[in-house]
Amino acid sequence: MSGSSVLPPNRVGVRHPGRAFGCGLKGALRGSISLVAVLAVLASAPGAVLAQAQDDSTIEKMLTRNADPKSQMLLEATELEYNFDKDIVSAIGDVQIYYEGNTLEADRVTLDRKKARLYATGNVRLTEPEGNVIESDSLELSDDFRNGFVRQLRVETIQRTRFTAESAERKNGETTTFKNGIYTVYTKPTNPPDKPPLWRIKATKIVHKEKERTVYYEGARLEFWGVPIAYLPFMSHPDPTLKRKSGFLTPTTVYDEKVGVGVSVPYYWVLGPDKDLTFTATPLSKQGPLLEAMWRQRLENGKYSISLAGIHQAKPENFSGSSGDREWRGYANTKGEFTINERWKWGWDLSRMSDRAFVKDYEIDSNSDALTSSVYLTGLSERNYFDVHAYAFQITQEDDPDSGDANAGAPFSDVGANLQDKQPIVHPVIDYSYIWDNPVVGGELSFAGNLTSLTRNETDAFAYNGIRRFRGVEGTFTRTSVKAQWRRTLIDPIGQMFTPFAYVKADLYFLQSADKNVSTLTDEAFVARAMPAVGLEYRYPFLITTGGSSHVIEPIAQIIVRPSEQRIGELPNDDAQSLVFDDTNLFQWDKFSGNDRSEGGTRANVGFQYKGQFHGLGSVNALFGRSFHIAGTNSYATDDVLATGTNSGLESDDSDYVSRVYFDTNLGLRFGARARFDNDNFAVRRAEVQASGTRGPFSASLGYAFLGAKPAQGIDDDREEILGAGSLRLLTNWRVFGSVRYDLRNSTTVRDAVGLGYDDEGFSASLAYAEDRSRNDGDPVDKTIYLRIGLRTLGDTQLSTNADR
Repeated sequence: MSGSSVLPPNRVGVRHPGRAFGCGLKGALRGSISLVAVLAVLASAPGAVLAQAQDDSTIEKMLTRNADPKSQMLLEATELEYNFDKDIVSAIGDVQIYYEGNTLEADRVTLDRKKARLYATGNVRLTEPEGNVIESDSLELSDDFRNGFVRQLRVETIQRTRFTAESAERKNGETTTFKNGIYTVYTKPTNPPDKPPLWRIKATKIVHKEKERTVYYEGARLEFWGVPIAYLPFMSHPDPTLKRKSGFLTPTTVYDEKVGVGVSVPYYWVLGPDKDLTFTATPLSKQGPLLEAMWRQRLENGKYSISLAGIHQAKPENFSGSSGDREWRGYANTKGEFTINERWKWGWDLSRMSDRAFVKDYEIDSNSDALTSSVYLTGLSERNYFDVHAYAFQITQEDDPDSGDANAGAPFSDVGANLQDKQPIVHPVIDYSYIWDNPVVGGELSFAGNLTSLTRNETDAFAYNGIRRFRGVEGTFTRTSVKAQWRRTLIDPIGQMFTPFAYVKADLYFLQSADKNVSTLTDEAFVARAMPAVGLEYRYPFLITTGGSSHVIEPIAQIIVRPSEQRIGELPNDDAQSLVFDDTNLFQWDKFSGNDRSEGGTRANVGFQYKGQFHGLGSVNALFGRSFHIAGTNSYATDDVLATGTNSGLESDDSDYVSRVYFDTNLGLRFGARARFDNDNFAVRRAEVQASGTRGPFSASLGYAFLGAKPAQGIDDDREEILGAGSLRLLTNWRVFGSVRYDLRNSTTVRDAVGLGYDDEGFSASLAYAEDRSRNDGDPVDKTIYLRIGLRTLGDTQLSTNADR
């Protein structure tokens, strides 16, 4: 047979198997047949196809003869043509081939059986199963798709990265070489391909090795807005699909007056699918090399990490007057968390450093005044909870005996001295809670327990008006607390809610090696105490609905009857030192924050709550109330070792008033305030106000705080500050931002910052200037400049430096 044959010029579809003519391919396609199998089958028996073009079963049998019957394929074209002399079969006109998730579209697709080559020409578009899209003028592939050549192509990945090149060649099914190529990211799929992006890498040769999942560049240059800014003879980076790849990470610049100038160069080493190592060397002009390493490994039931840092200082005298004045300095940390089963896990976070200032001097972990080490075990189910933690603390502050006016005096050390010895070792703290599944006497019964054991080597004392107060006492103290409580809510026919409740709490104290100079503490080695209570809570919510709003007004009242608290001031107080009386704890049965104190005496809590919903105009939530001590000893008016209740607003029989109001406009503006007012003259004792909003390109927040003096706790003066922050978006991607913290009492700006930033999906940069006066005490203002630059898929780099240096 010679010449050529052509199917009729109507839409031709060939299906394999079980697909209707002209329909698309859905789902993942699997099998061993190649994309050219349809054309190959047509070429093997063109006569049969021409004779039976309209016979679906004949075509299906032909395809099935040489194909995996589970594979699914669809070929669509306007014409099918077979050249008998040259042994070439072609699909012509709006060709679409669907196979195993791949979609090949072109004006013409030709199979040269003698050369075992497939050619696609005219508006070629290949969409891969992962979503990557390859577009070109022409495409040439081997019949096994392992080798090929493309002219004038563009590749767009699902990670929104783009390759363009004059030509590309594929070898061995895994290496693609781009000639005169460009790599970049794009922010929108609709961006014109010929429009210069914000940044791009141009290279004479780009090699993408799929097995290595790495992109290599030769003769590369980095361009911004089409202008070259850096030439790189050779570079590489992981391809966008790879999350972990060995190699150098983005370096960062270091500058400080005491350590000098340096560049941190991190190397990331992937040791396997479950572990990696990051090694960082930072040569410093004044102190020598700082070396850091982090090992991470993920196991079947958890993960852990080990971090180390160290330096042999060339000029330790630069840190004269601090604990950093030494040759060898270092830091170690290890973290881990492992799952025992679906309810239980255990782990640790342990840190240790050579001296107090190391992590701040070398900016390894400079955001904390102490390193906290802990080991824990936690269990959680629907109705019960168990947690055990052991803690140790290492101070990052230097001792300063002259740091405060409140001086404990003999026989106690100064307020700012021996800070490390004043930190407790907690061994351990255990919490347990359980809620019974079924009602007990028609109500909910629950149980909670706590054990806290700690040791402190030195008493942490200060003096106020000649009276000593103690933040912590030398010795070993162990307390076990158990609490059982019951409550039930009853609703009468008119909607009144009555909640009777009862609880009993018992504490056992074991006191060893207590500081005998703390004369108020008991000399007993064992102390037991108990606190039973019964009470009733009443609520009556009124619902008012109008045409455009709904309102709930709810009066609330509680009465709690119990005996007076026992042994006040005779026992240590380590976990109940913080007491803030406000709207959040007005109706709590015990307002102390921990178990070392137990509220006693008969008390009533009353208030009104309002909730309003204004359709289209937002919502309001407000509360106002106070507390009354009725009988027994007022726990808040009786001093413990720290005078916890003094200046709390609860120390008088008629407490201060507490209130809150929150308003949300549902249009981007929110307002909230809470305050405590004096029970006699309604003077403000504590207030917090915050507003935030977004309107068009502008977003801002403004906060105000007033905290009254608490002389008994060593805070002699009122504190009053405002804190503001704002950001204004300029054009599409540019923004300016700033923040300020201002001390109204001392007319001093505590912190302020201003900056300019640019952000899109491919590039981000910000330049900021900040001033900090919070820790200077008359020293020069700490002025810092921050610069951050990020290139998506390539990495981030940042630099901070003191503006005065």
